[in-house]
Parts: sequence; structure tokens; C-alpha cells
Amino acid sequence: MSKEAEWNKRFNIGVDSIDTAHRKLFSIVQKLIRLSKDENNGPWACAEGIKYFKNYAIEHFTDEEKYMLSIGYNGYEIHKRLHDDMRYKTLPALEKDLTKSNYSQESIHHFLGICLGWLTTHILIEDRAITGKISNRWKTDHTGADMDALERALISTLHEIFRLQTEIVSEHYSGEDFGNSLIIRLTYSSAVKKNVQIFMVLEESLMLSVVSAMLDMPLTKMDKLVMNAGRELSLRIVEHLGIYCHPTSHYHLESSHFMTLEQFRKTLYLEIFDYSLLLNTGHGYFAFCVKCE
Repeated sequence: MSKEAEWNKRFNIGVDSIDTAHRKLFSIVQKLIRLSKDENNGPWACAEGIKYFKNYAIEHFTDEEKYMLSIGYNGYEIHKRLHDDMRYKTLPALEKDLTKSNYSQESIHHFLGICLGWLTTHILIEDRAITGKISNRWKTDHTGADMDALERALISTLHEIFRLQTEIVSEHYSGEDFGNSLIIRLTYSSAVKKNVQIFMVLEESLMLSVVSAMLDMPLTKMDKLVMNAGRELSLRIVEHLGIYCHPTSHYHLESSHFMTLEQFRKTLYLEIFDYSLLLNTGHGYFAFCVKCE
């Protein structure tokens, strides 16, 4: 992970104040990685470092938003919503997980993986779009009643199927790494040739916990049994949701297969998703992404 946190000139967008802040954020992440690996540091050391990262990141968001307004950037509204998602959903949810676990290695890994992944993709795509180097990813952004309804339905579905209390971590998940995971791609089509693709990313700790509970026996490693159970559970989740806006009676399953993290990230980077949510089940993280064609 430390190599991924090193500053690379490709992260420069050409605005000195913003580039300086980004280098500082990466530097803080590097220090947090070293702190988390040193067994001599207690939870308070990581807690102070994470608090500093959060405060600096929020201050940077405000400065960056002022810059966007000063140049009349037409993507300001969506960009600010991405900042607000990090401010008011992702960081508080990660902090809650850290506190609840007394800064366990797993919760620190979640924090660093998600923050580092978010920074990398946000800078390379959204921030570079400010200077016209590239188009922003979130050309459309589903907010308000539609998003609230999907979140409620998904949380209710996960509770009914997994019997776990779930909370939203992000409404704009971009493939951030939260640990070894099972990734499943489901493709549905309708009689009028419309397609819906559903991507689910289930952290291994979540899958092992769920399948262990189903079998009433402890499982400690991912194997074909757990993977196939994960695929079936994913189908049941979609079936329960009715593919959200699209009644299952109008669509049929065309394919289901597993993906590597690299394949999934490539798809996320190249295509525009209608919904991309990250949730914490308390036993592992879960991402739910939808692409309607």
C-alpha cells in the first residue's frame, strides 16, 4: 500500500494551491500507513493522525470549491456533491467504524484503503476535469428521492437476507479498495433489448460470516462453496430489489460471472454508472453498482 501512496507527477492538475494540498494529503496517508504498521503505537496515535487527515481534507475541499467558483467551473455542483459525500457520509462512517473497533487493524485498513483510493480516482478524474484535461465521471448524479428510496430498499434487503444492520458509507463509490473481496457481475435484459448490469463487491469477511451462519459452522477461507453461495445471494438481493426501478418480470438474467478487482476497476473507469453505493454491514463492506443501458 505504501507505494500506492507515493506522489506521482501525473496527479498534478496545474493549479499550484491544489497540487500542494494534494501532495500534503498523500504525505499524511503515508505517515498513517507507517503508524498503523508500528506495533509500538497505540490506538491514540492513529486516532490523532486520522483526525488531522480529516480536518486537512475538509479544509482542502473548501479551498478547492472556492477556486472552482472563481473560474466559473460548470461542473461545480456535481463536484461539490462528491466532496459532501466524503465530508458527511464516508468520513463519519469510517470514523464510527474506527471508534467501535478501537482502531483495529481491519478498520484502519478500511479507512486507508478507501481514502487512498478515493483520493487517487478523484484527483485523476474529477480534479483534472476542473482544468479541462478530462471529462468528469459523474455527468449525471442521482440524488434526492430516487437515491433515498434505493438506499432504504437496499438496507432493508440486506437486513432481511444477511440479518445485519447496514449503513451507507458512500453514494459515489469509485472502486476504492476495502480488502479482499468477491466481485460479481450480473447482466439482465428485457424484450425491448434494454440491459441492466449489476455489480456487487462483497468483502471476504462478510461472505465468510454470512455463509458460516448459514451452515452453522466456522469457515476461514474463500473456496468454491463460499463463492457460489455469494453468487446465489447476489441473485436473491437483485430479485428482492426488483432491480430497483426495473421490475424483474420485465427482465431476465442473461449472465452472471465473477470479476477480478482489476477488471471491475477498469469497467468503473471506462463506463458511466447510474448508481454506485458503498455500505458497511458491520461484518464487512459491500458495494452495489448499477449501469442501465
